[in-house]
Amino acid sequence: MSDPIQNRRISELLQGQTFPTTAPSPKVESGSDFSAILQDRLKVSGHAQTRMQSRNIELGQAEWNRVMDGVDRAAAKGAKESLVLVDNAALVVSIKNRTVITAVDQAHLKENVFTNIDSAVIV
Repeated sequence: MSDPIQNRRISELLQGQTFPTTAPSPKVESGSDFSAILQDRLKVSGHAQTRMQSRNIELGQAEWNRVMDGVDRAAAKGAKESLVLVDNAALVVSIKNRTVITAVDQAHLKENVFTNIDSAVIV
């Protein structure tokens, strides 16, 4: 039973497939210790990281702590996808996967319609 499954087509597909790397951790004020803790409790998708960089959204340790607290509260209420509002930014977070899906700054909040969310948390 320890023999690997032999399937030529699957092997061909796997050889041409690239596997995604993990998204870099968000910028935080107080160094890599908090960044490692954040990465364990809340991931930031590549898309969200790009949006945060392009929109100059920088959250410090205190703000990320508030976001994580909001995610924990949403999870306790049974939420699946939440809009988390923190200071001048809005984050759409997959509560189940503990992943920030996208980020919007205050200047773009008025232009956006947030869909596929079942809750909102203001932190």
